[in-house]
Amino acid sequence: MMPDTFTPATGHDILVIGGGPAGATAAILLAEKGYRVVVLEKSRHPRFHIGESLLPANVPLLERLGVAEKVRAIGMEKWGAEFVSPSDGRRQEFQFANAWDKSQPMSYQVRRSEFDEILIRRAAAQGAEVIEGCKVQDVEFLEDGSGVRVAGMHDDGRTQSWTAGQIIDASGRDTFLGNRLQTKRRNKKHNSAALYAHFTGARRDCGKREGNIGIYWFDHGWFWFIPLADGTTSIGAVVWPQYMKTRTGPLREFFLETIARCPPLADRLSGATLASEVEATGNYAYACDRSYGRNYLLVGDAFAFIDPVFSSGVMLAMHGGAAAAETVDRCRQAPARASSALKRFDKLMRHGPKEFSWFIYRVTNPTMRELFLGPRNVLRMEEALLSVLAGDLFGRTPIWGSLRAFKVLYYVISFANLGRTLRAMRSRSANIRVEPERMTSG
Repeated sequence: MMPDTFTPATGHDILVIGGGPAGATAAILLAEKGYRVVVLEKSRHPRFHIGESLLPANVPLLERLGVAEKVRAIGMEKWGAEFVSPSDGRRQEFQFANAWDKSQPMSYQVRRSEFDEILIRRAAAQGAEVIEGCKVQDVEFLEDGSGVRVAGMHDDGRTQSWTAGQIIDASGRDTFLGNRLQTKRRNKKHNSAALYAHFTGARRDCGKREGNIGIYWFDHGWFWFIPLADGTTSIGAVVWPQYMKTRTGPLREFFLETIARCPPLADRLSGATLASEVEATGNYAYACDRSYGRNYLLVGDAFAFIDPVFSSGVMLAMHGGAAAAETVDRCRQAPARASSALKRFDKLMRHGPKEFSWFIYRVTNPTMRELFLGPRNVLRMEEALLSVLAGDLFGRTPIWGSLRAFKVLYYVISFANLGRTLRAMRSRSANIRVEPERMTSG
């Protein structure tokens, strides 16, 4: 049974593990409320991070955090997304302005090194103590329930400890508390890996379409095409681990060979030059059993990680960070209502990954490709789908009836093409069962 109480401790009020979008968002909002906040970040900003595509649902949060102008200055405007057929190169554009809620028509593509630094510097400016180059090594939950003691090591070898009333774990895919408490579980329904790099000279569209994210399906997964403001383009392949295991040579050559397997993308990159090292990661989907416990909350990738096909990562991280800040404040201001506040937090943390995952599990299925490449706005289904693509999952936009209709249509078409559906299911099942290998940039 999880305790539903928070008890203050001496030292800092809140300690945040991780200075990415989730941790920085929580720190900004808590520091603004006057809490004593310390953020421990293992790296030093600016540092590279993948995940450069924001959603329109990020924009109100950027305004709320006071960083909208700085993000606008570094960002490439993103007014839509396009999905490209794996067979004939047919392109279907979705414009966010056509979503159910017309008030959030655009977002940005950003270099995460710049974006994350804007957020963490804002946290420091609002009064949070930001300590970079310090990796958390241990946490002790005090026996009297009064808080936590955290030990960390600075990158010069010094060790230090802190006490705080609560921890917000925003450690990303390190999942510090999830691993320590043994609550992290791999998602058995989805398994993939990723290769990615930056290119210069990629062919772009003109006008508002220049900043569109492109999703290119191919036989072994899908690619992202993300234009950045400085002229570079982020290209990534999210593939089944079975395909990743076919690599026999250097990662760079394997990535270029993978691009060649998708003619529409290869054509768009025909005049481009690789401008960075190729990186690879085991892109495992997972979630933790619990999003909170006595004196701690988990946010962002520290709680759950899902396939990045809909660019949901930063949006879910920042919304989770904001929700964590509000929850900590409610628990402290009204301890008698802590239990209900924590349960609301848990519901919100599970809501986003759950809604995106329904689409993620099916996005490579021929039926889903068919629906994305030939959308119809019957019963406002296209508007509701666009709302999902925009990240509009947490407000009052009444999209849920239309989304249910879309899902019914998906099942009807799948059943009508039962042979194709069963073949796709068998292929997916075979791919998911394969364990991805660890990869290097060699």
